[in-house]
Amino acid sequence: MNLISNIQKSIEDNYDHNAFCIRNKYYSYKDFAQVVSDIRQAIQTSVEKTDVIIGLVTNDDIETYASIIALWMEGKAYVPLNPEFPVNRNHTVIEQAGIKTILDSSTDKIFNDYNTILTKKIPASEINLCPVDHISEENLAYIFFTSGTTGTPKGVPITFNNLSGFTEAFWKLGYELTNEDRCLQMFELTFDLSVFSYLAPILKGACIYTIPKDEIKYSYIFELMEDYKLTFALMVPSILHYLRPYFDEIDCPDMKYSLFCGEALPLDVTEEWSKCLPNATIANVYGPTECTIFCTDYTYKRKEGNKSHNGVLTIGKDMFNTTTIIVDDDNNEVKTGEKGELCLSGVQLTSGYWKNEEKNKEAFFFKDYKGKETRFYRTGDLCTVDEEGDILYLGRVDFQAKIQGFRVELSEIEFHSKASLDKMNVVAIAFDNAMNTTEIGLVIESQKFETDQLLEELKTKLPHYMIPTQIRFIDNFPLNTNGKTDRKKLKELFS
Repeated sequence: MNLISNIQKSIEDNYDHNAFCIRNKYYSYKDFAQVVSDIRQAIQTSVEKTDVIIGLVTNDDIETYASIIALWMEGKAYVPLNPEFPVNRNHTVIEQAGIKTILDSSTDKIFNDYNTILTKKIPASEINLCPVDHISEENLAYIFFTSGTTGTPKGVPITFNNLSGFTEAFWKLGYELTNEDRCLQMFELTFDLSVFSYLAPILKGACIYTIPKDEIKYSYIFELMEDYKLTFALMVPSILHYLRPYFDEIDCPDMKYSLFCGEALPLDVTEEWSKCLPNATIANVYGPTECTIFCTDYTYKRKEGNKSHNGVLTIGKDMFNTTTIIVDDDNNEVKTGEKGELCLSGVQLTSGYWKNEEKNKEAFFFKDYKGKETRFYRTGDLCTVDEEGDILYLGRVDFQAKIQGFRVELSEIEFHSKASLDKMNVVAIAFDNAMNTTEIGLVIESQKFETDQLLEELKTKLPHYMIPTQIRFIDNFPLNTNGKTDRKKLKELFS
């Protein structure tokens, strides 16, 4: 199978190059091959052939990354388990996925009730990177469990076919990575953007620089970029808000590619960031876990106008293996320039949520598209498409609120508030008050100040029902484990 064979070839071709830099320690591709082989040997002797979905404790070390490749070469899938997540949540994931075996690089077992392979304590073996011969494109590569609205995590299974479709589409965008590149991996391994951040470099023999869990993420990224002259980075936009106070100090001429995904990317911050990376191609990519990492792409234009809505950069056009449509409530495609829900189809699309038919019926649908019955996924993202085919992100369908019967887009309130506050970071929240009516709250990332002028300016831009009724201040917006702004925690400020 191509993807696994390509991984094997790249590792073998780059034995003398660095594969990882973890806590300032380098590991060559030959070191990596050795650890992969050792773990494969342990899997072969300690795991039943029918046991194909394996838990993986997400530590920041060479054994954890090697475990992923070892599992893939054995035709098995991994399910990441963050040891810092609540015990009940991890056990729910283990139960849903039917996990019997867990690979764990910790010193002591974390999950005592399961067959655990402690990957730091296994004997050395001969290097063997030849994948087993029964791997098919339909084999699972991983299952990521994302937050569910019911409180129960939803499993998203991704096959090697989905992953191959993604890598094919990504390379067609023209990003040129070589074994001389130095690549950032800032994501917790339970977040699917991590897959891109280790897989793309491995396929080209590049070196991957990780973020230790006990470090302050944004300041460590800053140091890595400068000290190690990183050339390639995928980040979530929230990181830029933390780095913004240091933009005047950041000078990274070696950065070739700076990609953003996972949240709306503000145009004003992107413009400022571009000055820190004078030689870099900056791109906004988009995609849910359900469509394998990301599936649309827009390259920021340094010396021309860039398309945006409410200050948010366009997410561009669909990539090679994805079809995008925008539909109304009845799944009919809307006209160019009209609002609707963005829906996705194509090779990268998951076969459906893991053992969750009820959710599948909500999230997936078939419709006639260009004369062919086609399966689509509802993203929950409110979008519009312009005459040139670029998709403009308007906000989440569930970020819309009904206030006094009017439909309100929270992103519009955020846009005008930022403009009034000289680009200060803000988040608009819809919350229910004691009378069970919905109000708009505004959280400002700042020390407390008088807000009368802000409210007066908003009244000149927005109708009365969109004016925030309560304002809160916070020193730093909380981030969830994926590095995104944690809106749930911000909502608690109004409870």
